[in-house]
Amino acid sequence: MTEMRALKVALLGCGNVGAQVARILIEDADALAARTGARLELSGIAVRNLGTKRDVELPQELFTTDAETLVKDADLVIELMGGIEPARTLILSALSNGACVVTGNKALLAQDGPTLYEEADKAGVQLSYEAAVAGAIPILRPIRDSLSGDRITRVLGIVNGTTNFILDQMDSTGAQFADALAEAQRLGYAEADPTADVEGHDAAAKAAILATLSFHTRFALENVHCEGITKVSAADIAAAKDAGFVIKLLAIAEKLTDADGGEGISVRVHPTLLPREHPLAAVRGAFNAVFIEAENAGELMFYGQGAGGTPTASAVLGDLVSAARRLVLGGPQRTETTTGHVPALPIDAAVTSYYIGLDVADQPGVLAKIAQIFAENGVSIEIMRQTIHRDAESNVESAELRIVTHRASEAALAATVEAVKGLDVINSVTSVLRVEGV
Repeated sequence: MTEMRALKVALLGCGNVGAQVARILIEDADALAARTGARLELSGIAVRNLGTKRDVELPQELFTTDAETLVKDADLVIELMGGIEPARTLILSALSNGACVVTGNKALLAQDGPTLYEEADKAGVQLSYEAAVAGAIPILRPIRDSLSGDRITRVLGIVNGTTNFILDQMDSTGAQFADALAEAQRLGYAEADPTADVEGHDAAAKAAILATLSFHTRFALENVHCEGITKVSAADIAAAKDAGFVIKLLAIAEKLTDADGGEGISVRVHPTLLPREHPLAAVRGAFNAVFIEAENAGELMFYGQGAGGTPTASAVLGDLVSAARRLVLGGPQRTETTTGHVPALPIDAAVTSYYIGLDVADQPGVLAKIAQIFAENGVSIEIMRQTIHRDAESNVESAELRIVTHRASEAALAATVEAVKGLDVINSVTSVLRVEGV
């Protein structure tokens, strides 16, 4: 009987995800060997501090602080350290030494993905990163492989579980942002410093990766317009609910064509109103989902756990098995599928709808003045609702207008809002949010 080949696996990082990856490699060694045709031997785990206590009990002899030596002797390298350095240097070293690499490092891929892709191509090895977007949800391989014969026109994703939990809490309980964030931190959904999540940076990195695969063009973090959820108030949530909408932080990548037939890609992250009947509106708690529109396949949605040690480890192991099978059986190494260059468009070129909340004087002619401003800027009003309020102290009446526009260019919509602010009948613009799915 022929002895099964052994492949050395180096693991860089042993946080929540890394610890679960190590556990599965050890506990499911026989099953993984049967699927790959080779023994996947965990040769070591590189960590910064050998004394750190971990939730998963692992053999102490596997741990090392010498990541460089560990990488040089590996057939397969799993990078779960996060951050830019030393992760970038270690990945490049692994690739140049002929090792296939599996990573979940969305920040590094969004910032310097092209350098890594080029090194993988040059070395003839595989660079895989399913875990970098949407945790356990298999989304990158379907885009790269299953939809490679189609034309994707639009991607909308809830790709950050922390912000989805916060917005869901605000929607379902009426909580203020600060209270919902505190609850997310208590439950472990948000970090002590939640900036990367609530300011949209984490989602923006994932948006760049999704856009790169969907439109076969390299996009970096700098190509993504990014707005977080810190300015979304309980009043915004309540007004959206009253109008039949829910607010979600969406990562959006879509192909746009101008009047001359020129194509470009808009990549953006921002709070967005969705009709409650839209499939993404039903994504609750810390779950993620990605909604794809393609010319031939039509509408597709991928839904599941967007974070967490065990779910994300599932995505890592899927990439690892795929890379190991290619080492055993041979065949081409798949990294990325860029075929050309479609320019990234600024936010002004995006085509969207707006939800605008206005506090206005309750007097004749107000609606006509507002409607004139919209018409002058080429923006059509789809829905307008008015509610009358009386100030208890001054006994003065004012009106709250809630307007939803038809789709128009971001530039036209922004100009409309600025012009409306200048009207003498406007007390304040209470909210401006983008709308999708109408």
